[in-house]
Amino acid sequence: MNSKIEWTTDTWNPIVGCSIATPGCTNCYAMAMAARIEAMNAEARETEQRSGKKRTIAAQYDGTTKKVNGSAVWTGKLALAGDSILLKPFKVKKPTTWFVNSMGDLFHEEVPDEWIDKVFAVMALNPHHTFQLLTKRAKRMRQWFDADRAERVGLTMLTIVDRIPYGHRQVPWPLPNVWLGVSTERQQEADERIPGLLATPAAIRFISAEPLLGPIDLARAVRVSGGADYRSHIIGKHLDWVIVGGESGPAARPMHPDWARSLRDQCVAANVPFFFKQWGAYRPLTEIEKVTACGATIVYPEPTIRNGPQGGVYMLQVPKKLAGRELDGQLHDAMPTDHVLQAPKRRVTT
Repeated sequence: MNSKIEWTTDTWNPIVGCSIATPGCTNCYAMAMAARIEAMNAEARETEQRSGKKRTIAAQYDGTTKKVNGSAVWTGKLALAGDSILLKPFKVKKPTTWFVNSMGDLFHEEVPDEWIDKVFAVMALNPHHTFQLLTKRAKRMRQWFDADRAERVGLTMLTIVDRIPYGHRQVPWPLPNVWLGVSTERQQEADERIPGLLATPAAIRFISAEPLLGPIDLARAVRVSGGADYRSHIIGKHLDWVIVGGESGPAARPMHPDWARSLRDQCVAANVPFFFKQWGAYRPLTEIEKVTACGATIVYPEPTIRNGPQGGVYMLQVPKKLAGRELDGQLHDAMPTDHVLQAPKRRVTT
């Protein structure tokens, strides 16, 4: 496994760069990572100038971040990586699950349609892989999936390889090896993004409630009404997977345990696979800690969290690894794999 992200195998970043959209972006790890890559680029160029030795430089990251009050922030610049990265999935013969664009948003408003066409063409030409796309721009994603998009992707495929295993008009649509997801950190974002996701053709639809910054009622987000059984049935009919995780890092915001429990219980009722990724920088106290822990080591979450479903809760601030991934003593690693349509095997044409 080449990725530290628990719910995928590897990452693929054909497009990099982004801009802050909602509160979930505030402590985005990708901003800090992009800034580090920019700094390494500068160091590599300086070393190359002094020694004359060629250094590897990820030039596509240049200009994607800037410093604001000492922290890295997206500038809004987007960049398409070179062919060595764009065509990376071709080099991996073993079936792999790829998280697409962990360092940006494929459906950002400033990404040209032609760039997205190229990414989908590569995914169409690698049906032995599974690709997970996660966006905060559900509206743009829905707009891209217009009536002639399959034909556009098919034509783009012809520019990538000379001969393909099936004619461009036979591209299965939606691509059976592509999962589409939206980030939903609060009810507001869930309400705004889930309807767009549900209106987009996809083999698998999922949400990532990370960092989870508030309670989410999935039934409200999919705009249904009625009794609990009906609501659960509708959720399960439209969503194939739910990921939940707390925020990590030095400026992390605590996640109320009841927010995670609520989403878990909604998934159980609707028979939807539930994946609890992490607590992040804060975890609930154990029963022993509630009695013996020193008050100085315990932090009270911010006021909005104290008003959670079960009222106030003490949380312990610890490194992410020590916080663990258990929710009420259990790991939740369910995946929607059993629901994935089988893509046609890739054939080599001579």
